[in-house]
Amino acid sequence: MRVLAGDVGGTKTLLQVADYRDDEFEVVAEKSYNSADFTGLVPIARSFLQELPGPGKSIDSACLAVAGPVHNQIVKITNLPWVLNRDKLIQQLSISRIRLINDMQGMGYGIDVLPDDDFEILQVGSPERGGARALIGAGTGLGEAMMLYLEGHYKPLPSEGGHVDFAPRDELELQLCDYLIKQMRRVSYEDLLSGQGLVHIFGFLHEAGYGKASYELQQTLHDVTDPAAVISEFALAGKDVLAELALDRFIRIYGAQAGNLALTLFATGGIYLVGGIAPRIIKRLANGEFMRAFLDNPRMSALLSRIPVRVVLNTNSALLGARSEAIRL
Repeated sequence: MRVLAGDVGGTKTLLQVADYRDDEFEVVAEKSYNSADFTGLVPIARSFLQELPGPGKSIDSACLAVAGPVHNQIVKITNLPWVLNRDKLIQQLSISRIRLINDMQGMGYGIDVLPDDDFEILQVGSPERGGARALIGAGTGLGEAMMLYLEGHYKPLPSEGGHVDFAPRDELELQLCDYLIKQMRRVSYEDLLSGQGLVHIFGFLHEAGYGKASYELQQTLHDVTDPAAVISEFALAGKDVLAELALDRFIRIYGAQAGNLALTLFATGGIYLVGGIAPRIIKRLANGEFMRAFLDNPRMSALLSRIPVRVVLNTNSALLGARSEAIRL
């Protein structure tokens, strides 16, 4: 059986074709594309499929994990002007079975096929067998999802919880919220827990007088396409105090919202940090500040201390989950 899997996001689109036989996958081809360089998914997919090595072989089924809410197998990409329609894709790509799932669902399916060394444990906890799991992932945006144990396996259910209102917890965060409200009227957790969110935090700290970026950082930030990556790099290397303050605050807000999600879903099966940012800042995540914010709820600290917290280090988990779902089709 030959399947097509995809992880379609606002920043990149990753496609893979694999053959499945005797419970094992053999990757035939895999390629990453800059999403913004294309007008839609179809030109990418057609180009990718035409470049497959060896004699042509039809695709039996496909599953695409997409960054956006999927409704009736139609989805508008959250950070792109793309609309994907399953029925149209079946005709355009000549693949008889296609399923669209939210990218967080893909990551959820991916968790069950990852080896143990693809996880960093922040809190061992005491997981309940069959207990609900929660996913939270900062990247281009902020994704959240739940996983329920149904019919002998975990089934990920999509959510748009990343767009709920931000809740400040101290004076600095009240100032941060006020600073952003003046710019965007409403502040969600995604406005803080994303690449752009780190830039927002950094800009606030600078303008509020909490510090000044070093000359080297200011020069590096000039005309870069990904300022969040630069701020993170300087913070992790200890090369800029303001960058470190911004990243530490990002991590505290991340930990607090992960705790909120764990309580909201009663995630006794564990909470998983997914997405592109967590693996890049794993050393900082593991220094204790994230977990202090996660546990900082006096009424519920006992419950929160029992919930396993893991970081998914494999950034291709959504692709692997989509591949597994393509087989189920």
